[in-house]
Amino acid sequence: MDSLLPPIPAKRYFTIGEVGELCGVKPHVLRYWEQEFTQLRPVKRRGNRRYYQRHEVMMIRKIRGLLYDQGFTISGARNKLQELVQMDRELSRSTSFNDPLSVDSSDAELMDVADSQVSEAQGATQEQALGASFSIQEELLQIRDLLTIGGSHNQAII
Repeated sequence: MDSLLPPIPAKRYFTIGEVGELCGVKPHVLRYWEQEFTQLRPVKRRGNRRYYQRHEVMMIRKIRGLLYDQGFTISGARNKLQELVQMDRELSRSTSFNDPLSVDSSDAELMDVADSQVSEAQGATQEQALGASFSIQEELLQIRDLLTIGGSHNQAII
């Protein structure tokens, strides 16, 4: 059924109406799902307007598939979604230890910030900007590795 849904455009935020069209779900259903699935936390701005990010749109599509296509109940879909999230975490942990250059979603957000800061630098050529972006990303990955090592070391001491 996912193949019948339109592709997700390359945008940072989506309104509840856009998400409804992208996922084939009415807005009132999305608001209900926010109460039932704790993973759905759209940003709320003025007037309580909801703005969903790409990962939330993808999660809504997963929820929709579980409920409508596979016949899960709300609680069954909630449990299945928690299993999938847990498997993703374990997979990303094993991948990040094996591949020091692998990127998880939090790293991607940090790298997006670094890229935007670099691109805003005035007078920098495109080559300079790419070089600066790469070095900042490298530093962020090193900091993450230090924090990961430090966090596990601190836990061992306690």
